[in-house]
Amino acid sequence: MNFVDYVDRDALMLGLADIIAGELTSALDHSDRASLCVPGGTTPGPIFDTLSGVHLAWDRVDILLNDERWVPETSDRSNTALLKRRLISGHASGANLIPLHTDVPTPEEGLDGLMSAVDAALPLDVLVLGMGLDMHTASLFPGADQLELGLSDKAPTLLAMRAPGAPEPRITLSARALKTAVSTHILITGDEKRDVLEKARKLQPFDAPIAAFLRGATVHWAP
Repeated sequence: MNFVDYVDRDALMLGLADIIAGELTSALDHSDRASLCVPGGTTPGPIFDTLSGVHLAWDRVDILLNDERWVPETSDRSNTALLKRRLISGHASGANLIPLHTDVPTPEEGLDGLMSAVDAALPLDVLVLGMGLDMHTASLFPGADQLELGLSDKAPTLLAMRAPGAPEPRITLSARALKTAVSTHILITGDEKRDVLEKARKLQPFDAPIAAFLRGATVHWAP
């Protein structure tokens, strides 16, 4: 694990956006397409804002979320809606968004229709992960109903996931799919999350799912 300490959150967001843009450019220099997999939530929003203003061959970039809550885009809980507002706009409006939600009642019913497009984007070129205070990442939550399968090397690319700390059912990329990434970045802010990350380094992934991704990853932190 490589740990990068930034002076403040603005520096972190700008610095990581610049790294992502450089890695996507490098991937596009060597391949027809590149893939970027990102977390939802408000923390990475400033990174998305910066990336949307970068001149890049976005029409050759596939963007997908690490996971999604099983809610419609009209919900303020929709990460897809946030991504469309803050990343797939401006110069990046031509990027290809790979959906993790479809208009069926449950994620289990949606899996088959979503899986092939995600499979086609693998291996991932650039992966950005977040981490909750419970040490979850994507929708790989401690205590989740399919966590053991989600962490397995034999897991499918996508899984439905339900967890005590998650109000809605979720759909998530499995650890196997996420680990295909050429570059992995973990984004955390604040002293509490830094302490939690240090704790996670000493635990097994079943208890601290973020631990499954620390080896080879770069952690970007600011107070």
